Amino acid sequence: MSPTDTSEEGGETAAPGVLRRLGEWCARHFVIVIVAWLVALGALQALNHSYGGTYSDNFSLPGVQSQEGLDVLKQHDPAAGGYSSQIVLHDGQKALTSLSSQMSTTVGDLQKLPHVLAVQNPLSGQASKVGPITSDGKTAYITVRFDVQPSTLGDDYLDGVDDAVKPLRTAGAEVEYGGPLGELARPAADDRVSELIGFAVAIVVLLVGFGSVIAAGLPLLTALISVIGGLACLGLLAAAFTFATVSPTLATMIGLGVGIDYALFLITRHRQNLMDGKDPVRSAGQAAATSGRAVLVSGCTVIVALAGLSASGVSFISKLGVAAAVTVVSAVLGALTLVPALLGLIGTRIDRYRVKHPVAETDAAAGAASQGTWHRYAQRVARRPWRFLAAGVTTVVILAIPVLSIQLGHIGDGADPTSFTDRRAYDLMTDAFGPGSNGPLTVVIDQTSASASQRDTLTSQAQKTLDSVAGASTVTQLTPTQDGDVLLATVYSKESPQSATTTDLTNRLVDDTLPDAVSGTDAKGYVTGTTAAQVDFRDIVASRLPLIIGVVVALSFLIILIVFRGLLVALKAAVLNVLSISASYGVVVAVFQWGWGGPALGVSGKVPIESYVPMMMFAIIFGLSMDYEIFLLSRVHEAWLRTADAKASVAHALEITARVITCAALIMVSVFAAFIVSDNIVVKMLGLGLAVSVLIDATVVRLLMVPAVMTLLGRHAWWTPRLLDRFLPHIDTEGEQESVSEPPDAWARGRAS
Repeated sequence: MSPTDTSEEGGETAAPGVLRRLGEWCARHFVIVIVAWLVALGALQALNHSYGGTYSDNFSLPGVQSQEGLDVLKQHDPAAGGYSSQIVLHDGQKALTSLSSQMSTTVGDLQKLPHVLAVQNPLSGQASKVGPITSDGKTAYITVRFDVQPSTLGDDYLDGVDDAVKPLRTAGAEVEYGGPLGELARPAADDRVSELIGFAVAIVVLLVGFGSVIAAGLPLLTALISVIGGLACLGLLAAAFTFATVSPTLATMIGLGVGIDYALFLITRHRQNLMDGKDPVRSAGQAAATSGRAVLVSGCTVIVALAGLSASGVSFISKLGVAAAVTVVSAVLGALTLVPALLGLIGTRIDRYRVKHPVAETDAAAGAASQGTWHRYAQRVARRPWRFLAAGVTTVVILAIPVLSIQLGHIGDGADPTSFTDRRAYDLMTDAFGPGSNGPLTVVIDQTSASASQRDTLTSQAQKTLDSVAGASTVTQLTPTQDGDVLLATVYSKESPQSATTTDLTNRLVDDTLPDAVSGTDAKGYVTGTTAAQVDFRDIVASRLPLIIGVVVALSFLIILIVFRGLLVALKAAVLNVLSISASYGVVVAVFQWGWGGPALGVSGKVPIESYVPMMMFAIIFGLSMDYEIFLLSRVHEAWLRTADAKASVAHALEITARVITCAALIMVSVFAAFIVSDNIVVKMLGLGLAVSVLIDATVVRLLMVPAVMTLLGRHAWWTPRLLDRFLPHIDTEGEQESVSEPPDAWARGRAS
């Protein structure tokens, strides 16, 4: 048969669909497609290099009390209302008071730097248990206030800070940067090691799973090209919008994972088509029309799930979803165009270089497609579905137990590696002034509206109330601003900024202490500062997490319902995915919050779960889990349409997809788990959570719970009320109408059986 032959064969339709035509065109004109991809990639890289933006964690939360307090402070005392950061000094041999001239020079030079509002000389203050200098004079800190978030100023700005503190370093003092200035001084994230580890494991898995060197390399090559293009697009978007520093890493993780999966699904179907005797061009077209449809629906599901993050109402989180969605889009485009083109280029030579006998969709011997290992396993599940379902549910419930004690918060500098200057500054501050010195809470009492008589008693009343607040180690005296309209005090927690004690103290000050302190007056009280803003952010995220979960589950439920037209199938997918995600939450809590293995991953001590991680994990995992859900259910649905035998359809689908799903899952797990070596604790958390979730989803859910539930539901799985069926659009997911020769009354027989 010639490559251009489009005659019917094996029950295929003579009128190919859009995806079939696209796949065949790309395979036939592979030179044009490959050159177009390379040119586009080069152009995007050049544009990103010239016009691409940078990433920063500079964002605000309009309307929260910490921001309102900061606005009041900026209005009445601009120097005190900026963004503060500490430069921590320590000399184990002599008192820092002996370096007064160097200190004055440093303070003067810091004051001259752009964006600096005020600099506090620690030697001009009185020694106390909260600073700015210890009683022995060996540890002190310079407080620098900026008019912008210093972590956004760039590496060039840090050179000026280094020059300013050089006299102190030359005199033998240890100088470390704490807070946002320390974040600016962190080494740039380099995820190349993680990517190389993930790729190495992926190569081994593909070689062992499919036996062909070329077939193993194609998914990796196309995924890499797609991710590079997606990251360049993200860089261009960053020129117009502010994306968090973790955005490119998150986009890389997701892009590599889905990119390899999507390419693998198409290549596996293509290789089976070649083994069945089809020519490469028609084979690539059919792969695009069948598995390509599943890729398209799955990609849309992932993007919809990520778009659900916008329901949080927090732009920081919404843009993280956008960043991840960019590489998902590029992965889908790569799978539907670049993969068929490369398949056309390689032709029938895809299995020329092999390490074992090549296999594709099934491990069943020729002529015995229903006797494969996975088919026999599915038959065992069909005989005892309740036992397998109980085993799966028990496993995920046990793993999910730790989630009941989840503590959301912000991961402080104390969890960073000791190679980071902000971690060393944190330790020096903790040893000298206590852990609470790393996250002071600024109390702002706006008495602009208070009468003169109210002001006379307000200071003493408020001070007395603040002094009695539980959870505080020290409360400074209330002092007025220069215009006298605002009272300021600093409250130090007994514990570190990331502890539950500090979170409770902040909320207690806002909800109880300050209202009591200004009661009977027209004054208003606020708690501001970096730690207070982090608590506000945590509270907003925690309050909106149920909404995000509801939106994502509802959207995904609708997609499955529309695609497969089975009410119970859609409900099953939603429930099982929620269970598997809960289990992954439990593992993350046990490792990071409980400390079960955290030190082995490079995490110092126990840390709270970063407030936005559960939200991001839910959207990403729920979307990714639909990859395997759609891939498996598409084959079950295809067999059901052909045979109307519910149990046999499950067994057949499990047999022909188990190898692909297992390999795809192992690859995605390796890609995600490789990011655990990152120095960024949030990246570690996301990497572990996503890896564990995919592992649970591809084993416990797909091998135990899904076959058991589908067997128990039988033909009822595909039931949809007639009224609802009329309103649902028709989507041919796996191209059953193009790949399955079915009797005209197959669906009717299934309805009637």
